[in-house]
Amino acid sequence: MRFSKISIAALMLAAATPALAQEETESSSPITISGSATVVSDYRFRGFSQSNEEVAIQGGITVTHDSGLYVGTWGSSIGFANGTEIDVYGGYSKEIVPGLTADVGATLYLYPGTSGSSIIEPYLSLKGTVGPATIKGGIAWAPSGQNSLGDDAGVYLYSDVGVAIPSTPITLKGHLGYSKSDSFLGGLDGEVIDYSIGADVTWKALTLGISYVNTDETKIGGWKEAIGADGAVLFSIGAAF
Repeated sequence: MRFSKISIAALMLAAATPALAQEETESSSPITISGSATVVSDYRFRGFSQSNEEVAIQGGITVTHDSGLYVGTWGSSIGFANGTEIDVYGGYSKEIVPGLTADVGATLYLYPGTSGSSIIEPYLSLKGTVGPATIKGGIAWAPSGQNSLGDDAGVYLYSDVGVAIPSTPITLKGHLGYSKSDSFLGGLDGEVIDYSIGADVTWKALTLGISYVNTDETKIGGWKEAIGADGAVLFSIGAAF
């Protein structure tokens, strides 16, 4: 949502139209506010269910400056802690060469009402376009010494691909991620690969999504199913503003 100053002067319409258009352009705010609200059939974070494989309600808002600086918050219902996750993030995003954008920042994961559970995670990503395809790759790092992680640290590498089908509202999407950690962030053996493939259909401000998500966690003793890391088809419906 773009905010701009609105002139309240009432001038003769025929004579004022070019001047008014110029005034609105010159007075456009450098601040952009965007947001979203989404319902998902299961909230998966890096392949792991955070909502006990139940429906989750999510929403967020981001404030971006023309310089590339941004801050925002995002929240979701979850199936542990006190039932709520709130993420606060901020960073700097800039096109470094035509068609290639770098993004650096940090996310603070909060679980209200649960002490010693917050996690801060700096990140860096690059995103570019090749024809109808958008390709993104990044790294996120959770440093050790945090109360929720103890002496453990975690790193997450990922790549995302989206391909818009020309003359249709459909975008095909794929994801591949790799987690390594000595804590629960790395699964049973400290290393986890997660992946997904799916499609989004957009109509005006609404987006319908379907995807298949899975991980390479072991099935021994029913572990994979018990922690919500097994394969599943997910559905979502969201609105952007």
